[in-house]
Amino acid sequence: MNTMTEEEALTRVSAYCATAEHCRAEVSEKLQKWGIAYEAIERIVKRLEAEKYIDDERFCRAFVNDKFRFAKWGKMKIGQGLYMKKIPADLSWRCLNGIDQDEYLAVLRDLIASKRKSVRGKDEYEQNGKLIRFALSRGFEMKDIKCCIEVSDEEAYTD
Repeated sequence: MNTMTEEEALTRVSAYCATAEHCRAEVSEKLQKWGIAYEAIERIVKRLEAEKYIDDERFCRAFVNDKFRFAKWGKMKIGQGLYMKKIPADLSWRCLNGIDQDEYLAVLRDLIASKRKSVRGKDEYEQNGKLIRFALSRGFEMKDIKCCIEVSDEEAYTD
């Protein structure tokens, strides 16, 4: 098997980091797949961080922005994605709390409104249940969903 030197790995992975934002965990995983020794991975990652190729805070802000604006994910799903990327929880929540609440609720309202057109139910209660499950699956919290579906608790439980 043709093994890569530490210098070759550094060159390849710095090119990889130059094309898009990547976090420390993604870069380490890629280097492991290439068969680079753990000590060498640590040295490479430290150098990439020193040279600003990798910055977990910058990655976190970009991830939160992209998943919210383009994928229309809620905070819970974005938080889970950051957890999977091994981003520290305090950094994740700092970036997630940077999302403007009015804009967040506007995105959720739009998602629910467009989904409402395709959701069928025998009554409004069943239809709202389906909309709630949809919004939960997108990572939005129940408190936010309730204020966007505009159904009072009394109305939802009276038949």
